[in-house]
Amino acid sequence: MITLKEVQSKKDLKAFVKFPFTLYKDSENWVPPIISQEMKTFDKTENPVFKDAEAQLFLAYRNDEIVGRIAAIMNFIEIKEQNQKKMRFGWFDFIDDFEVSQALLNKVEEIGRQNNLEYTEGPVGFSNLDKVGLLTEGFDSMGPMITWYNHPYYRKHYESENYIIEKEYSESKFDFKNVNPDTFMKANELIKRRYQIEALNFKKTKEVMPYVDRMFDLFNESYSSLSSFVAINDIQKAYFKKKFISFVNPEYIKFIIDKDDNLIGFAIVMPAFSKTLQKIKGKLFPFGFLHILHAKKHSKDVIFYLIGIRPDYQHKGVHAVIFNEYYKVFTEKGIKTCYRTPELEDNIAIHQIWKHFSPVVYKRRKTFKKTLI
Repeated sequence: MITLKEVQSKKDLKAFVKFPFTLYKDSENWVPPIISQEMKTFDKTENPVFKDAEAQLFLAYRNDEIVGRIAAIMNFIEIKEQNQKKMRFGWFDFIDDFEVSQALLNKVEEIGRQNNLEYTEGPVGFSNLDKVGLLTEGFDSMGPMITWYNHPYYRKHYESENYIIEKEYSESKFDFKNVNPDTFMKANELIKRRYQIEALNFKKTKEVMPYVDRMFDLFNESYSSLSSFVAINDIQKAYFKKKFISFVNPEYIKFIIDKDDNLIGFAIVMPAFSKTLQKIKGKLFPFGFLHILHAKKHSKDVIFYLIGIRPDYQHKGVHAVIFNEYYKVFTEKGIKTCYRTPELEDNIAIHQIWKHFSPVVYKRRKTFKKTLI
């Protein structure tokens, strides 16, 4: 018999966060989160998303042993302002037992119906900067820290509960040594002269900070046309600034400005921390943070985390200016492999940006949907 328990205490939350450490203990490709950060994600005093969202976390037990977990999420901006009557769910992990997955999904559906929502979708997080998608291909390789990993059996559990595919994502990688700089070097100076734009480069994190709010505004503007996009508000900007920017080498942040100092393009690249996170097993102390700092400085693999171009500058070659700057930095640092985060299959603009790099798709993931009415 499966019993569901809602997370109410810090002890429960820690059990919720640490359950995957047991479920994936024998997996070579699962990347553990940093436990303290994961705890803060669900702390209403820490994460400002809770000003516009609500989450109920549940643990599934059998004979006093945790066998599954799920987060039932409502984003009220999405529901009320965008009229998307969606019940979100994420952090969905379970043993290979249909009774477990069914009980957890049924609870999410119950909450959705109680709130007059029309459908469920998952796995997703609170916003567009959270992890997304069920891994459906690429189980044999390690993913970046900003994606979820799951066992291959997960998909059949979604399908057994009549969930259908809603969105499809792909993740690609390419070897830096195979990049032909002619594809962007020739265009770089031409584009800068034609549109009177220039690239900003940084050596210290404090130099980046005055531009970060504008970067999030541009993120909202450049991604607003994508399906299910929920804009980041001012409070969340401050949170993500604190949470992410310190993990990024300042030389891996590129901004493009016009002659009037308006931000018209940006890109953020992160060092690959996956192997380090496996090594420290989710713990920053006593020595985990030292391993993180070492990886930040010495990792030879990087992840293109975000890239955005203002809509009126899209299709004008601005990305050539961005790539030209990264080529110089990556050459100096001896970067070997470049990875891309999950990108919607229908995001044609982003796929066009990468076409000259001969990327190889090495993972695919999907979100699943079920109608509640």
